[in-house]
Amino acid sequence: MKTYIVILRGINVSGKNKLPMADLRELLSTLNFQNVQTYIQSGNIILDSDETKSNVCQKIKEGIASKFGYDVPVLIRTISEWEKAIANNPYPTENHKILGFAFLSEIPKEKSFEINGTEEDVYTIIEDVVYIYCPTGMARTKLTNNLFERKLKVTATSRNFRTTLKLLELAKDN
Repeated sequence: MKTYIVILRGINVSGKNKLPMADLRELLSTLNFQNVQTYIQSGNIILDSDETKSNVCQKIKEGIASKFGYDVPVLIRTISEWEKAIANNPYPTENHKILGFAFLSEIPKEKSFEINGTEEDVYTIIEDVVYIYCPTGMARTKLTNNLFERKLKVTATSRNFRTTLKLLELAKDN
């Protein structure tokens, strides 16, 4: 049995795609996933399964669509993949509020692109993660999931550094 970190895109954001975590955990248990945990309200899941990553994603995507009526992108990583994403981070980690990770559905063909008006905000693409460093804070940055999806032509969902670390901790304890 493998432990997976599953992240959903666009759940419980600005009152859209409301999905109570208790209902999500119940759904995942009925899909025969084991040791299901969620973390905060933004679609962070830890679970165990004997199935492949692609099968787990498909089952979760179809289950959410069937039960809640939402077409939600689902991304998944193993513990070792999550650890590698954290280890590859090229930016300072002292301030958790200005560092983010945009997890991508696949390794993009493009490795960089031009964008105006990002001021001090910078990004680095390493494999299937975009590392986002925003010294003035993540709330006002133009480096968003929508931008990365449009420019890189992949699905993206972001987590701040603190959440990324917490998900690894929970997965290791699972």
